[in-house]
Amino acid sequence: MKCIGVLTSGGDAPGMNAAIRAVVRAGLHAGVKVIGVRRGYHGLIHGEFQVMTPRSVADIIHRGGTILRTARSEEFRTPAGQQRALDNIRQQQLEGLVVIGGGGSMRGGLALSDLGVPIIGVPATIDNDLVGTDVSIGFDTATNTVVDAINKIRDTATSHERIYVIEVMGRDSGFIALHAGLAGGAESILVPEIAFDLDDVCRRIVDGYQRGKAHSIIVVAEGAYGSPGAAKNGESAGFRVGKFIREKTGFETRITVLGHLQRGGTPTVQDRILASRLAAYAVELLLEGEDRLLTGMVNNQLRATPLDDILGQTKELDRSMYELANVLASV
Repeated sequence: MKCIGVLTSGGDAPGMNAAIRAVVRAGLHAGVKVIGVRRGYHGLIHGEFQVMTPRSVADIIHRGGTILRTARSEEFRTPAGQQRALDNIRQQQLEGLVVIGGGGSMRGGLALSDLGVPIIGVPATIDNDLVGTDVSIGFDTATNTVVDAINKIRDTATSHERIYVIEVMGRDSGFIALHAGLAGGAESILVPEIAFDLDDVCRRIVDGYQRGKAHSIIVVAEGAYGSPGAAKNGESAGFRVGKFIREKTGFETRITVLGHLQRGGTPTVQDRILASRLAAYAVELLLEGEDRLLTGMVNNQLRATPLDDILGQTKELDRSMYELANVLASV
């Protein structure tokens, strides 16, 4: 190959810039021209290309977000949109493409692969819900952001002897809630994958206060109490859980929705290293003639998994972690 492209798509994740940097520099080191595509698949359709140089990616490894920007494209879902993207790829003489993003981004990559464009995916999603890798780029940073928020909220919760319900991202996936809840010492963690009883949550809160606890922290994934899109009266999962607890226990309860705060910020060391390794590996695979693969880290080893095998699969939570969190919060 003489020329490859790189794009970021879907929701942004801390570490995407480190991944872009690795693709560009690994490609240039191998003597390959690298072209960046701005605004993901939208940019492919509308010809938003830029030739990348070493200076294009200087001083970005520590920055959140993505210098290539990202956008969702309904037009790319259509055959006409995909054909326009293909025409632009051919015009730019791109011989392969590194796609950095989550599940939706990988499905878009497969559509291009079906049209003859070699694709290697790099998992970047704070939800950490892609099968084929133990951890996705952005997850560690997002989880640390949530834990930092829990630490700050706990100070206020203790001072005022209140219950705090903290809603985190995770419409279909409870990885952020579980990991941050365990690390932050939450009294209860509510996730979409595991059924729960709010009456039991309230009993645990009351029991805790009777044992002398000054506060309770409840971490709720946004999809844990029904889809946000189906929220009753427009209320999010966190607000509905908080209202139930307040009415059931009579305790003063506050709700904090962290929202997109979790997407931003300087990526952690782990995310910078993970992004660098996975993205450089993606370039290596492309130059070896591979296609339709997702780079991943499994048991701290680089692994390439066929995209066709992982999309549509559900990544399982570690139930033992969930049980441990309950045990540690029960006394």
